[in-house]
Amino acid sequence: MSETKIKITNLHKSFGKKVVLDGINLDVKKGESLVVIGGSGTGKSVLIKCIQGLLTPNEGSIIIDGKETVGANKKQQAEMHSKMGMLFQGGALFDSLTVWENVAFSLIENKKMPRKEAKKAAISVLRQVGLAADVADLYPSELSGGMQKRVGLARAVATKPEIIFFDEPTTGLDPIMADVINGLIVDSVKSLGATALTITHDMASVRKIADKIAMLYHGKIIWQGTVAELEKTDNEYVRQFINGSSHGPIKVEI
Repeated sequence: MSETKIKITNLHKSFGKKVVLDGINLDVKKGESLVVIGGSGTGKSVLIKCIQGLLTPNEGSIIIDGKETVGANKKQQAEMHSKMGMLFQGGALFDSLTVWENVAFSLIENKKMPRKEAKKAAISVLRQVGLAADVADLYPSELSGGMQKRVGLARAVATKPEIIFFDEPTTGLDPIMADVINGLIVDSVKSLGATALTITHDMASVRKIADKIAMLYHGKIIWQGTVAELEKTDNEYVRQFINGSSHGPIKVEI
């Protein structure tokens, strides 16, 4: 995992006078699973959107596979997006489409795969995340929260992306189902050989899926390390966050 897949240098992003990212420096190696932790409103989602090209940073560089993506034209952005998959926090499934149509959406719309072939591919991916073929013709509203998350994961990996983003993947799930989803994420990423970037508050997720962890606070990466290093760190900000304590240097406005 020595090759750098994503290299972020001096990244700044503000909305008016609100500074969200204040000089982010971060490297993600090829095949690595990086988890970014930090409190609500610290800029984790903004960081992902900048990497995806959905937001344009005020300053800085984002290099993917050796190519600068900040300021890329539409053709270059489309090429970059074709390498990416994403599991959204709320699932973000299309209510009017069946399960298999949700999973195969990018295969049909972007890859121009025939519907019959796309359905077959979707069912295969659904099986990989533990869902039977008879789920394919159901609608998202007919599924439990855990099943919807699995469908979202199936959609994220259906195109066999090189980079997968996970936005709070276990939100709204009970601890057992959350552990199931975490396990599926690990298996899916490894089977694809993909590079993963996850943002989460769930420390159980962090410990299960992370090769490396970075903590974002006040627009800066204040700590990086492995899970083993996380457990031993004496960084008071990290200790407070992972212990879920209201006492410490991180102050929450009430």
